[in-house]
Amino acid sequence: MKTFTVPTREEVSANNQAIFDTLKKKLGKVPNLFATMAYSQNGLGAYLALSGAPSSLTSKEKEVVNLVTSQVNECDYCLAAHTAIAKLNGFTDQQILEIRSGAVSFDHKYNALAALAKSFVENFGKADTQLLNNFFEAGYTNEHLVDAILLIGDKTITNYLYAATKIPVDFPAAPALNAEAA
Repeated sequence: MKTFTVPTREEVSANNQAIFDTLKKKLGKVPNLFATMAYSQNGLGAYLALSGAPSSLTSKEKEVVNLVTSQVNECDYCLAAHTAIAKLNGFTDQQILEIRSGAVSFDHKYNALAALAKSFVENFGKADTQLLNNFFEAGYTNEHLVDAILLIGDKTITNYLYAATKIPVDFPAAPALNAEAA
């Protein structure tokens, strides 16, 4: 298998160098997965436009979808990154593990969102009808549904990129989810 290295600023296009500079100012670093996207002349900018687009989902709801999708897709990189981000958004370690399992006991809306996201990812976009009904009964709208699906697509992109490249994870590792909870 080809070994992927994380490109440095000097190894990417001028356009991507400018994006690296912006990321470094905003985040304090260029995460390895974002840097790896810079192998593509347009990939990093296109991805950041998608991931940074306005959404009807709150920051916490977005992390629910990110964590569930990354768990189903077994992406160590995104689980590590989104565990850190979820903590910044106020989730506890135990809540994050529950979210990753797709069954959330501490909030019925998050539970409906997590269960639906898990069903979408596990069933390649064909979510269980009852879970879809539960989502709407929890107070979500058609707009929320579209935004959740867009977010699943966003996270699937990064999950697949990590699966293909196995670049070093530059966030603290996410704790393992015990087998019966997954």
